[in-house]
Amino acid sequence: MPSYTILKSALATLGVVQLAAGHTLFTNFYLDGVDQGNATCVRMPMVPNNATFPINNILGNEMACGYNGENGVAQVCPANAGSTITFEYRAIPDDSSAESIDISHKGPCAVYLKKVDSAINDTGVGDGWFKIWDDGYDETAGKWCTEKLRDNAGHLSVQIPSSLEGGSYLARPELLALHQADKVPSNPQFYVGCAQLFVNSTGTGKPTSTVSIPSYIQPMSPPVHFDIWTRPLALPYPLPGPAIANISTPSVSDSSTKDTEAQQQQQQQQQSEGLPPPSTILIAANWFGTELPPYTTLSGCYNASAACFTQARACYASAPPTGSFGCRIWEAHCDAIQAQCQSAGSADGAMVQGPPGYGEDLTPQPKTLSPVPSPSPTGAMALGKGNVEGSEVDAGELSRSASAVWARISGTAGASGPMVSQWSSAAPSPAASASSSAAAAVVDGGLKVSLDGACGGSTGQTCQGSIMGNCCSAHGYCGSSGDYCGNGCQAEFGTCGTAASMNLKMARKNRVRRARKHL
Repeated sequence: MPSYTILKSALATLGVVQLAAGHTLFTNFYLDGVDQGNATCVRMPMVPNNATFPINNILGNEMACGYNGENGVAQVCPANAGSTITFEYRAIPDDSSAESIDISHKGPCAVYLKKVDSAINDTGVGDGWFKIWDDGYDETAGKWCTEKLRDNAGHLSVQIPSSLEGGSYLARPELLALHQADKVPSNPQFYVGCAQLFVNSTGTGKPTSTVSIPSYIQPMSPPVHFDIWTRPLALPYPLPGPAIANISTPSVSDSSTKDTEAQQQQQQQQQSEGLPPPSTILIAANWFGTELPPYTTLSGCYNASAACFTQARACYASAPPTGSFGCRIWEAHCDAIQAQCQSAGSADGAMVQGPPGYGEDLTPQPKTLSPVPSPSPTGAMALGKGNVEGSEVDAGELSRSASAVWARISGTAGASGPMVSQWSSAAPSPAASASSSAAAAVVDGGLKVSLDGACGGSTGQTCQGSIMGNCCSAHGYCGSSGDYCGNGCQAEFGTCGTAASMNLKMARKNRVRRARKHL
């Protein structure tokens, strides 16, 4: 039977808990200005309320790829040698519009790479790391690297060495906040993470030296005890870790060796892990939504509906701290299938052809940085924020995308939104669907409080009191941003207006302020 508890629990964890604020987190990255997606190919902590916490144990394994960083994710992103990779840091993992890091958190930045046999299975801990970029205190500008990061909307851009040999790599951005380094005991704070890459290259370059993480920095070394508050600063600042690695291309003397290396290089360029399955129609972080088998009968339709919602539960369960945006799009896909089943009636011989929009790619178009950022030269941050274009992952886009997907795949453009989702382990019948929806709380006017985020129209649901937000958008989804509470907001199914749209942002800001009191 349908279980609204599953959905409510998932949304409470991935929505309300997202408001918890800490410091900063590496959440996503761009390749030549194209966003790979929120948390896509990125290892990160999976508990939203402490995902942004700093690393204080310099000798701990978490220094390699962060908390939970020893566990690889399912996807590996292809990149080209010589490409510009832009790392994005956020103070609130599911809100790209928030500040990237608190202004008090001043210190250096660096980027490391590690060649591995498997970008998914390698823990990242140990030898093999080499630095490709760093930046400390810019005496000319009078700014720390983290201050430039703030100016640059949380973006840090570097170039993958063009001569680097191809294969699987972990890419590791590193921030060091020194605002408590002068305390007794000293408390330097590291913010690191790892992206999983497969570098396509015809080069043969390798680093001439590597270091082990942890142990590349010692607890009593001067860079982690630097006092940023004393005036004048004791410059120059000694950057932590090794020097930037020299990428050396080995010389080849005879043709037979050349042929052998060319064959090995050709074999190395074939990425074999972390690729989406062929039947994938939606990528949400590192979860793959696969298309349902086609059907022509009513029973086949309900079987597809149940299988679709099973995938939806898995999507929500795997959603990282950056949010469950993609899962809502998949849920709209399931809603369209279920609506098709329900509209066919209950006759045993009813013919139903689907799924709606069979085989259509539901993954939103990626965000892009315009203009494409230039790689940062050694010891300098590339400035110029770049305008973010494309699919922003925010509450407004969530409403627009999910509603548009539902209308597109169900063939009901202009409809107010999907029917009520049934989170069941078995295919529900129309009668069961109607009776199960009574589990939701009933408010004045006979409307039920929305548990699945749908509202208005024929749903019989209100957003007032919903964990998704109190505003019912013009597209029939609950939320708390201006896209939900502003123009087109359906006042008869919730709360509308500027005050309502500010509730979520104010709650987040208040949590940030409370967190800063403990810094």
